[in-house]
Amino acid sequence: MAFQVSPGVQVKEIDATTVVPAVSASIGGFAGAFNWGPVEEVRLVSSEDNMASIFSTPDNNTAKYFLTAASFLKYGNALKIVRVVDSTANNASAAGDTSLLVKNESSYDSGTFTISAQGAWIAKYPGVLGNSLKVEVCSRAADFSGWAQAGQFDAAPGTSDYATGLGKTGIADELHVAVIDEDGAISGTPGTVLETFGFLSQLSDAKDSSGSSIYYPTVINKQSEYIWFGAHHADLTDAGEAASAQTAGQALANHSAVQASSLSAGVDGNAPTAGNIATGFDLLEDAETVDVNLIFAYPDADGANAIGADLISIAEARKDCMAFISPPIEDSVNSATPDTDVKAYADSLASTSYASLDSGAVYVYDKYNDVYRWIGSAGLVAGLCANADNVADAWFSPAGVNRGQLLGVTKLAYNPTKAQRDALYKARVNPLVSFPGQGTMLFGDKTLLSRPSAFDRINVRRLFIVLEKTISNAAKAQLFEFNDEFTRAQFRNLIEPFLRDVKGRRGVTDFLVVCDESNNTGQVVDANRFVADIFVKPSKSINFITLNFIATRTGVDFSEVAGG
Repeated sequence: MAFQVSPGVQVKEIDATTVVPAVSASIGGFAGAFNWGPVEEVRLVSSEDNMASIFSTPDNNTAKYFLTAASFLKYGNALKIVRVVDSTANNASAAGDTSLLVKNESSYDSGTFTISAQGAWIAKYPGVLGNSLKVEVCSRAADFSGWAQAGQFDAAPGTSDYATGLGKTGIADELHVAVIDEDGAISGTPGTVLETFGFLSQLSDAKDSSGSSIYYPTVINKQSEYIWFGAHHADLTDAGEAASAQTAGQALANHSAVQASSLSAGVDGNAPTAGNIATGFDLLEDAETVDVNLIFAYPDADGANAIGADLISIAEARKDCMAFISPPIEDSVNSATPDTDVKAYADSLASTSYASLDSGAVYVYDKYNDVYRWIGSAGLVAGLCANADNVADAWFSPAGVNRGQLLGVTKLAYNPTKAQRDALYKARVNPLVSFPGQGTMLFGDKTLLSRPSAFDRINVRRLFIVLEKTISNAAKAQLFEFNDEFTRAQFRNLIEPFLRDVKGRRGVTDFLVVCDESNNTGQVVDANRFVADIFVKPSKSINFITLNFIATRTGVDFSEVAGG
C-alpha cells in the first residue's frame, strides 16, 4: 500500500542495478536455395557442418548459395538462413503426388495440402532427397522375426501398458517404424536406417508413464527429421481390433506383412527467382522479432539490381543492420571491362549508409563436388565485420592487412590497379585486392552513401548501430515512468558509463548526454514524451597515409627543421 494508516514498518525493495544491456552486432542473415531443410523459415546455424546437417550438402545447382553462406561462417558463428524454392518444388510422398508442397512445420500444421491416398507418408521437406526415403512399419508380432529391421528394436510389437490399463489386453496396439535411406542419397550408403521409432501405439490418446503421447503420428511428426505422417489409415482387417479410445479410421491396419512405402516425386525447386529470394529476406525484415546485423545474398543476375535493392530496403527499414552487396558475377568474371561494369552496377544502387558494395567475384574450392567455383564476395565482407567484432569491436574497420584478410579465396576475378581502385572508390566500391606476399584482402571501408559524411565509412555506421541499438534497449526502462528530474538523472547515470566504456575502447573521441529541462520542456512533458540528445564524436579510420621523407645537409640541426 502507498501510505500506512497506523504505526508499523513497511519494507520496500528498489532495484537500482539497471545497466545497459549488451547487444549482438555480428549475426548474419542469408536467403538462398538448398537441397533440404525447412522452406521460408528462419534457422540459425553456427558452422558449415551445422549448415550441412540442416540444409544438406550442395550440388551444382545449390553450391553458389551454400558456398556464399559458408564464406561468412569462416569468420562468424551465427548465421540465420532462410531456404527458398521456386514454383516447381515438391515433397516426395508414398502416394507419389506431383502437387504436394509442405514447406515447414507451420505449413504442415495448416493442413492446406492434399494427398491422393490415405496413409501416405510425406518427406519432411521438398527436394529429390526425399525420393530416397522408405518407411517400413511392423505392427504384428508374427511378422517381426522375418523383418529386415528387427535388429533395430529390442522386442516385437505387442500390447502397450496404456492399452492394458484400459482393459484391452486382447489388442496388440503397438507398432515399430523405421525410416530408411533406400538409395543412399542421404547417407551415402543404400539401405541405411536413418531413424527408428519403437513401441508406438495406434491409440490416439495413448501415453507413456511420464504422460507423453506415444500415438505414432504425434511422435513421428515431433521427432522425425525426415518424414511427416500424411494421413490416417482406415483399412482395418478386423473392426473389433479398434479400442474404444480410438476414433474411427485412426488405427493402423494389422496387416499380414510389414508395410513398406517408398517415397517419390520429390522436386528441389532450386532455381529461385529474385522474387523468391526477396520472399526469403522478407522473413528477416522485422527488427523486433528477428535479431540480425549483417545481411548478404548471392549476387543479382547481370543487368539487374533487384536483390541488391531489396537488401538496401531491408537495412534502411530496420536501421539496426548493414547490407553487403556484390556486383553480378559476370561483371568481374571474364569481363573485358570489369572496372566499367562494376561501376555501372554501383551507379544503379541507391545512396545509403546502411549498405556496402565490393568489387567482384572470388574463386573458391567446393569440397563437396571437388571443383572450383566463382561466387560473390558479400558473405566474406560480412564475415570480416563479424571478425572485427571478435578481435576488436564493431566500430573498427573490417578492411586492410590487420582485419581484412579474405579466407578460402584462391584468386580474384578482378584485381584492380591503383588507378582503377581510385575510380572504384570514388564510385562507392570497396576494392578487393591481392598484394604479393601480403595476401588477398578488402582494401576499402566505404558505405554506399554518396554525399560526404562520417557515415560514408562502415566503421562509423556500425558504431552508431551498436550505440542506437544498445541505448534504445536501455531506454525502454524509462517507459511509463515520470518525466521528472529523477528519471532524467537516472537515464544519464545509466548511459554515460556505457559511453565512457566505448570511449575507452576507442569507439568515440568524446560524447555528451543532454537530458534535462532544456530538451524536456513543459510541452514535451505534457505530450507524454521523453527526449535525450546524445552527442558523439566517432573515431575515424585512416584511409590515406602521407609519408614525407626529407633529406637535409650534414650540418643541419633537426630541431631547426622539425620545429621541436
